Amino acid sequence: MLQGKTVVLGVTGSIAAYKIASLASKLVKLHADVHVLMTQNATNFITPITFETLTGNKCLIDTFDRNFQFDVAHVSLAKKADVMLIAPASANVIGKIANGIADDMLTTTVMASTAPVLISPAMNTHMYENPIVQDNLQKLERFGYKIIAPAVGMLACHDVGAGKMPEPEMLLDWILREIACKKDLQGKKILVTAGPTQEAVDPVRYLTNHSTGKMGYALARCAMLRGADVTLVTGPTAITPPPFVQTVAVTSAEEMYQEVTKRAAEQNAIIMAAAVADYRPATVSAEKQKKQAGDAVLPLSRTKDILAYLGEHKPAGQFLCGFSMETQHMLENSRAKLKQKHLDMICANNLKVAGAGFGTDTNVVTLIQAQKEQELPLQSKEAVGHAILDVIAKTLS
Repeated sequence: MLQGKTVVLGVTGSIAAYKIASLASKLVKLHADVHVLMTQNATNFITPITFETLTGNKCLIDTFDRNFQFDVAHVSLAKKADVMLIAPASANVIGKIANGIADDMLTTTVMASTAPVLISPAMNTHMYENPIVQDNLQKLERFGYKIIAPAVGMLACHDVGAGKMPEPEMLLDWILREIACKKDLQGKKILVTAGPTQEAVDPVRYLTNHSTGKMGYALARCAMLRGADVTLVTGPTAITPPPFVQTVAVTSAEEMYQEVTKRAAEQNAIIMAAAVADYRPATVSAEKQKKQAGDAVLPLSRTKDILAYLGEHKPAGQFLCGFSMETQHMLENSRAKLKQKHLDMICANNLKVAGAGFGTDTNVVTLIQAQKEQELPLQSKEAVGHAILDVIAKTLS
């Protein structure tokens, strides 16, 4: 994913420095070229050789180190970087960068870089809340630096509060958002529906379907990485929502209908709506419920058709993409839905095809438009998500 990308990690004097070894490893596994800069204080918490072993690159500490491949180390590395992350960022280094002080390899490289710079503060709660530190962070934000808010919890000093550095997985997400994908959907609003809905039969039971939400969540994540402003309206799932996405949790098809239609009026929105539960228990009187208590068949009524409503009320400039899961006559049924529901595209798959069913990490999809069809091979749902967005981005360009 990060082939050809250079990530520069700046490590300062904080106990949280040990976590950056895990982050460096994760970045290397994604094929990034990782370089680590350390302050002298940071070497008291983790050794340079750890990072050199993980990254295959010399870990730089001394500005005047002559045993280095570039002529002017801090300038050459600054030019090479696609993104810089200072984590953990101590109050000392935050203050230096905010006030233009460049007196070591880390701070001089930051000053020379034109790449995006992410700063993850990590320190004692009272230090973090100090007005001077907060003023420095606000100053950095005004200059375009991106501040990663610290987590809240018990710190190494046993104080409880803000100041914990986020886990490596979260820091990786910040890096991926910056450099993983081209930003061809920047400025676009994308609304994705995902997951099952639940229609209550009584206080204990409900009707639902086998959807896990994996495809919708993958789409939302892919769109976020490509710069879109993403809203995910999701039924109950066991999946952690993707980062940097506005997630709206719903339970019933009616709740999903209300949330989606309320947001669909945004003019440049791209809407990707998946199927929800098609039926719910019919509304019957209490007297009739008693009579039917022993019946084997539960009376049902159809839920509102979200896609049909969106197609009928689609404003100019909006792109509407639906999903069609079939067990037979996949292409014919999906083409009919494309036309009947006034869709711009429909993503069709067959439940009986291996790798395309519910709960899998892969999918086999055919993208159908009015004048074009594209059959995709078996691949991960994230790859399918990017393929869908490629078509949408090209259509809107």
